[in-house]
Amino acid sequence: MRVHFAAALMASAAVVSSFAATPMERPKAGKVEILKSSQLKPGMQATAWTVFEGTVPEAVPVEIIGTWKNMWGPGQDIIIGKMGGRAQRTNVAGGMSGSPVYVDGKLIGAVALRLSVFSPDAICGITPIELMLEINDLDQSRPTDARTPDKAQPRAQVTVPGIPGQPMNQALTMVPIDTPLSFSGFTANTMSEFSPLMRQLGITAVAGGAGGALNSAKPAAGWQSALQPGESVAGVLVSGDMNITGLGTVTYNDGHRVLAFGHPFFNLGPVDMPMSKGEVLMVLSSAFQPNKFANATEIVGSLRQDRHSGIMGVLGQESPMIPVTVKVRSFGENNAVRDEKDFHFNVFQQQKWTPYLMMMTLYNSVSGLNEFMDEATYRLNGTVDFNGESSLSLNTMQASGEMPMPAPMVLAGWWGDKFNRLYLNAVKTPNVKSVNVSVDLLPDRRVASIENAWVSSTDAHPGDTLPMKVFLRPYRGERIERDFQITLPDNIAKGEHRILLSDADTVNQMQSFAGSRNRYIDIPQSISLINQERTNNKLYVSLLDPSPTAYYDDKTLPSLPSSVLNVMQAGRASNRAMLTAPESATEQLSLPFDYVVSGSYSLRVNVR
Repeated sequence: MRVHFAAALMASAAVVSSFAATPMERPKAGKVEILKSSQLKPGMQATAWTVFEGTVPEAVPVEIIGTWKNMWGPGQDIIIGKMGGRAQRTNVAGGMSGSPVYVDGKLIGAVALRLSVFSPDAICGITPIELMLEINDLDQSRPTDARTPDKAQPRAQVTVPGIPGQPMNQALTMVPIDTPLSFSGFTANTMSEFSPLMRQLGITAVAGGAGGALNSAKPAAGWQSALQPGESVAGVLVSGDMNITGLGTVTYNDGHRVLAFGHPFFNLGPVDMPMSKGEVLMVLSSAFQPNKFANATEIVGSLRQDRHSGIMGVLGQESPMIPVTVKVRSFGENNAVRDEKDFHFNVFQQQKWTPYLMMMTLYNSVSGLNEFMDEATYRLNGTVDFNGESSLSLNTMQASGEMPMPAPMVLAGWWGDKFNRLYLNAVKTPNVKSVNVSVDLLPDRRVASIENAWVSSTDAHPGDTLPMKVFLRPYRGERIERDFQITLPDNIAKGEHRILLSDADTVNQMQSFAGSRNRYIDIPQSISLINQERTNNKLYVSLLDPSPTAYYDDKTLPSLPSSVLNVMQAGRASNRAMLTAPESATEQLSLPFDYVVSGSYSLRVNVR
């Protein structure tokens, strides 16, 4: 028995020694012979190519264990292999997804899966190349199970001691290798806030870097010879002063189209995302979560398909991104600018991911400042320009107050919601040209509630000008008093009327609700609705009339006669909601405050 065991060890050592000693030629772009999974047999010796350091892929021995029938889906088999060489020490690491595997020079598929966690062996699942080649023939249909931020739901997690918040896969099964999403230019605070959602989507957030060539979406010089099989490839979600890139490995390159990953990135279906080269810094060895640490270097093409069995990109193609400029200013106690920073970056365009990326980048811009403090107030002014549409103007102020989350997160959520409303438009996807936003960091909590109001006389006549006062109670300090006046319309009806002093939420409530009920509002109407929203740093004075108001699409129709309202309700389409309110509010004026204004107060005036 000992003799046989020793002989087996010597034979195994001889195979490894032979593999290491034999110089192997790197795979190159171009057509290659294919060996289908049905032709494989257990014990066959294969070679995988992947990058451990730098940009040059290295050969890794793989022993074919067998074929797992229907593991990837009905009629979709997975090849099981055991990796040796350096991969035996690192284990099957994130970023190895797509590493091409050859038997006798014939391509059999891409390393794409790993065996659960804590496996002492580098057992990998290989997606057959015949499944990946199907991507070239797919149409523009969109998968229903795309991994997008709206799909992430809180779930119970089993944590591993010493690795807080990391879910542990309990089932002993093959799982897709984590796609390392590299973040460059992001603070630890941002990573802490947003990485749980990434984990729920099966994405591992890691620190990374990016070259200056990512600032441009145009393919860099030499793209024709880029992304050889086994080299690193990345999909670019954000580039510039901040970078978010998803790393994998090239499986196949026919000189024009590139296949990679061997499993989905986000499973978005047809996409238009910049595709870049990558440079690996190191591979973190771990039985739990091994990962490549890498830099995305330069754009060389565009990802066009993100499917179940891999991604497909086209070399030399350019993907449009949204250029974003964020200016952050810090103010001192004397209301003078103390510091100023500018950020420039580009954001990937996709209906579910763009709003989330806008939210994340804004949060990162304002939360990593040395001037950050809990009692601060953030004042935002932004402009979104479109190709072929009117511009969108966005303004708000946010302060932490008694809210359970910090003001930067509330501000980022408000910002992301505006893009969510644009990109989830059921009629047409917006064509955003550029985004410019400035955020002022004010050194105290500037919130004030409407406490009281006064009118000079409760009896008036049509056309009269009425002096008024309003009193606001700030978070700290003396109450704020503001004098103003309104003029009653000449045609105002006799009788009792109400003058409403209110915050923006009160005025916006009905119109915003009506807009959300209509699923078929197009881009111009969506822009119009958002532009009509009042800002929360103003107090609004409205004259209320007892006649009804109709809210339809982006239109507000006040003081409608009952006969007109009945005709409109009878003739409207069933899928286009129209809401009515029993009163009509005619806005008389707005009073600007450098505070977040809340509350409402009404006064009664008798017109004789």
